[in-house]
Amino acid sequence: MPDVGVKIDDFTLPDESGNLVSLSDYKGKKLVIYFYPKDNTPGCTAEACSFRDEYDEILEAGAEVLGISPDTPESHIEFKKKYNLPFKLLSDPDKKVISLFDALGEKELIGDEIIQKIYRSTYIIDENMVIRQAFHKVNPEGHGREILSFLL
Repeated sequence: MPDVGVKIDDFTLPDESGNLVSLSDYKGKKLVIYFYPKDNTPGCTAEACSFRDEYDEILEAGAEVLGISPDTPESHIEFKKKYNLPFKLLSDPDKKVISLFDALGEKELIGDEIIQKIYRSTYIIDENMVIRQAFHKVNPEGHGREILSFLL
């Protein structure tokens, strides 16, 4: 896992509208990046909604939020609309960035499909793209409040 104090290499992923978003787009601003397994699942919905509920205060604390999962941009559009999510959701179907942040878990058989787990984790990145805090295997309930408390 990337350690606190490590500078993150730039990456680029499409958002829910298909626009390319790079980490460097946020240079000079604090950033909360959270990784989650799948849109429209109970835990991921609770986590996204907790960030939504704290979003204005997170912005006031000088940070922006990005959610990243392997879901498609189309899936993200529906998820954002259904839950009124005000932040960007990035699509990482190849799991390259998810792997870079070591949020990629073991593979498991679910039904007749082999699925690779995504660990729910969050990173707070400072204005210079350096990791300032990492949260691993987080509890999705109230996680937005936990992150806000750290930012304040």
